[in-house]
Amino acid sequence: MEKVITAAGLSKLGSDEYMLIDIRDESAFEYGHIDGAVNIPQDRILSAELPADRKLIIYCRSGIISGGIAEKLEEKGFDAYDLAGGYVDWLRINMEDRELTETVELSLRKKFKKSIWCRFTKAINEYELVQPNDRIAVCISGGKDSMLMAKLFQELKRHDKFPFELVFLVMDPGYSPENRRVIENNARSMSIPVHIFESDIFDSVYNIEKNPCYICARMRRGYLYSHAKALGCNKIALGHHFDDVIETILMGMLYGGQVQTMMPKLHSTNFEDMELIRPMYLIREDDIKHWRDYNGLHFIQCACKFTDTCTTCEPDSRSVSKRLEIKNLIAELKKVNPQVEKNIFRSVENVNVNTVIAYKDNEGVHRFTDNYSR
Repeated sequence: MEKVITAAGLSKLGSDEYMLIDIRDESAFEYGHIDGAVNIPQDRILSAELPADRKLIIYCRSGIISGGIAEKLEEKGFDAYDLAGGYVDWLRINMEDRELTETVELSLRKKFKKSIWCRFTKAINEYELVQPNDRIAVCISGGKDSMLMAKLFQELKRHDKFPFELVFLVMDPGYSPENRRVIENNARSMSIPVHIFESDIFDSVYNIEKNPCYICARMRRGYLYSHAKALGCNKIALGHHFDDVIETILMGMLYGGQVQTMMPKLHSTNFEDMELIRPMYLIREDDIKHWRDYNGLHFIQCACKFTDTCTTCEPDSRSVSKRLEIKNLIAELKKVNPQVEKNIFRSVENVNVNTVIAYKDNEGVHRFTDNYSR
């Protein structure tokens, strides 16, 4: 019979009484986890060496997968428990009624001024992302990147060097009630006045078998543009960071056979007079994680209501994310060359068209043989 423990019950146990095990995949664990937890993914836990003299408390994202794992460990002779509601429920309970605004803002002005704030303002200035009288929809997914972006924009607004307006936009594409509460609680605790609107995107892509996540992402982008424009915005801001940029460069080369990158700003092709900007373009992901952990913040990796029975709780080794593969490749290369990340980024700043076989622009493909005889 499955044994269950609640988040409240967990807080009453001494740390030496139990081992808290997160069975989500490594990327989900890295994104955020319960303090003191160890990561043993679902596909490895039943064969892992575990202590027989302590309670084993197992959790996944929402408690859907962990119960079955706890039962199997119980059958093997361990004193195993399922954490009711999983990480999301623990997050909801621990995030309610917190007031973090002053601490978070002070950290950006002091401890993270050089690594985060200065890189944010450098991107704003270097790529001319914010102009006087802009009305910017700061798009918040609920994760660490977009929440940090929202606080950085609030800080930029306080400097008031020129007039511009902000709308903190959250789209609910069909979140579970638990996920939505986590996003709302985090926004409230950091004094981010979010404007939430709803759509039925999750239901629309539920029965799509091929690339549902890609289609979902495209639909979400369209909804954000549309709603932002209806609110009088001329720009939407997304929270992609430096690591996203260099991973995109390598993914294009290794999997797409092309040299391209994620641009710091783009004109929308479908929404007239709308522009997409990426003000986190120069900020490193490790610094974002450091900011998150320093302030005791916790976020969800993916708010999709289908994730409970998808890759986050039930990883399939045959379909490992290509982006995760690239992330791991860069980490290995960095061990040999600490400058490899900067060099990947610089490679798309230093393209010499006289030394490439071909390139393409809006006018078509240009080969080196076109002008070779000259």
